[in-house]
Amino acid sequence: MLTLQDCIELSGLTEEEIDALAEHEHVPEIIAAELGNYLVQSPEGEQRITEMILDDLQAAQERADLPHVIKLKLCLQHFLAHRAAPSAAGNPLT
Repeated sequence: MLTLQDCIELSGLTEEEIDALAEHEHVPEIIAAELGNYLVQSPEGEQRITEMILDDLQAAQERADLPHVIKLKLCLQHFLAHRAAPSAAGNPLT
């Protein structure tokens, strides 16, 4: 039997990236891991993940949740540095 941690590791994403997808889509982490695994298979999917993290970041900024803003900025920075296609790797953090 696969555990949640196994599924996260198989997705090719970090736990923080999976958490951001789960938050954005309002689904359990296990579903977000499956979605993430599907999305990282194409450049369009990587762009979609970037957009989801940015959406979460904007929502956290709007509710002035500074700790979550910082967490999501680090998550996005890591994703862009390690996964995203070059066209998606502009600097949305500025």
